[in-house]
Amino acid sequence: MNRAGGEHSMRTTSPVTGILAAGGAAGALDILAAFATTIARGHRPVGVLKAIASGLLGPDAFSRGNGVAALGLFLHFFIATGWAAIYWLLSRRFPVLVRRPVPAGALYGIAVFWLMRLVVVPLSAAPDFSDGSVTGILRGMAIHITCVGLPIALVLSRAARAPVRAPAP
Repeated sequence: MNRAGGEHSMRTTSPVTGILAAGGAAGALDILAAFATTIARGHRPVGVLKAIASGLLGPDAFSRGNGVAALGLFLHFFIATGWAAIYWLLSRRFPVLVRRPVPAGALYGIAVFWLMRLVVVPLSAAPDFSDGSVTGILRGMAIHITCVGLPIALVLSRAARAPVRAPAP
């Protein structure tokens, strides 16, 4: 019942809302993981943001100011939201992605890790920062599973099942 006492209609959360929420969650968790590993290595988090911006600007990004860091943060969330949109599109074709979000999200995180490492970053203007050691690869996959794949899958799975009230006429 709505506030006026009439019936309300139900529908699932809009795809845009779910995609934005999933991209925001994955973006926040992933950037926090990147900051934590950077700080643990004795570097400043602003370098992470400039490294992301270097994908567009090339190595010059590192000699520029805080505006470039802000661009890097924007690009990071834009990319995370893009991965969420791709997952949503795949889930339309393969509903198991929203029915079984934990295994699907874990596999998606691994796929995103390898696609970023082997396709996206090499096609960008960013210098190669990849840690090719076994430890570096395992750390990167673990971060992408827990901070990218699982949040995207869980948020979109919940959004696919969450009823919301339609606006009252």
